[in-house]
Amino acid sequence: MASQRVLILVENLPVPLDRRVWQEACALRDAGYTVTVICPQMRGYTQAEELLEGIQIYRHWISDEARGIRGFILEYATALWGEWTCALKAWKRQGFDIIHLCNPPDLLFLVAWPFKLLGGVKVIYDVHDLWPEMFEAKFGRRGWLYWAVRAAERCTLALANAVMATNQSVLAAVKKRGSKRDDEVYVVRTAPNQLDTAISADPALKNGRTFLVGYIGVMGNADGVHYLIEAAKYIVGTRQRTDVQFLLMGSGPEHDELVRLRDSLGLQDFISMPGRVSNEFLFTGLKTMDLGVACDPINDYNDHCTMNKTLEYMAFAKPQVLFGTREGRYSAGDAALYIEENSAIQLGDGILELLDDAPRRQRMGQIGHQRLTEELSWDRSVESLLKAYRYASDH
Repeated sequence: MASQRVLILVENLPVPLDRRVWQEACALRDAGYTVTVICPQMRGYTQAEELLEGIQIYRHWISDEARGIRGFILEYATALWGEWTCALKAWKRQGFDIIHLCNPPDLLFLVAWPFKLLGGVKVIYDVHDLWPEMFEAKFGRRGWLYWAVRAAERCTLALANAVMATNQSVLAAVKKRGSKRDDEVYVVRTAPNQLDTAISADPALKNGRTFLVGYIGVMGNADGVHYLIEAAKYIVGTRQRTDVQFLLMGSGPEHDELVRLRDSLGLQDFISMPGRVSNEFLFTGLKTMDLGVACDPINDYNDHCTMNKTLEYMAFAKPQVLFGTREGRYSAGDAALYIEENSAIQLGDGILELLDDAPRRQRMGQIGHQRLTEELSWDRSVESLLKAYRYASDH
């Protein structure tokens, strides 16, 4: 077991920026596996080859992140070519016994199947997101490409020796779609690990105001960040509250457009949008904020998603306001105030409701931190991760 070699493929983020994938890679390394990761060159991680903390990383070129159907096809075509060439390089240099596919997209089976068919490599399918639901949320329609996405998901499920899902609702969906037995599927929850929660706060981030409201994460068209910007306009303009500063950390295909939306609403002085930030800046922002926001809208896709931002707010004992998605409710429990409609006005009212109730914020923060460290801890996820690997190795 200790000498087994693992190749992890991830397309939508580089490592170590993708915290889940990097934590999985480190956990496997610590368990005695030899780990190689293939990921894209993007968001500041452009080195083609790197040995980081004992993990070999190959990064490949990829076109810009998809914003339309044409970009969607181009992004994944270039990703598949890069993954295939890097996989061949890894096979020639050190080989691998297990190939670990992290979606989205569900096209990575095209890279894995020759190695399984010809080389006897075992396949683990790590379902981060339900790709068909993600596609529909992103583009707002179905059509032939949607059904191609569904077919790719089924092909990946058929190829996999074991399947891992980020939560129970994703697990239930893939189990049904892939006709998988109970012993073939495992829940490996995303949970933050080794965050510097002891870092000092920086009052300067509040820009002289009483409160700091924070957001961390991707800024794409499925993430609902425009709801938060419009909520800020409502808070400042309609509710006449000039004591609230907003800090929106993260990048993505919609970042520049969201900056333009902020500027068109005259909120430059109230909303800071620094883009991709260092871990030190991120942790300082989390420590300083009075509450966090998860503005991912309620839809079939987000209902199945465990959001990293929600868990990271909990790690820093911060209360949060979020739209009431199914998995958002499960993750945060009583640590959040839930908004039941995709409404910027209701989101703004919820933010002010919590900001004006300091004892409630403190209780919610404590509840969230306790829930994360006990029920949703990364150590529990590692146990499930290793069980999935043992099963795949034996089958």
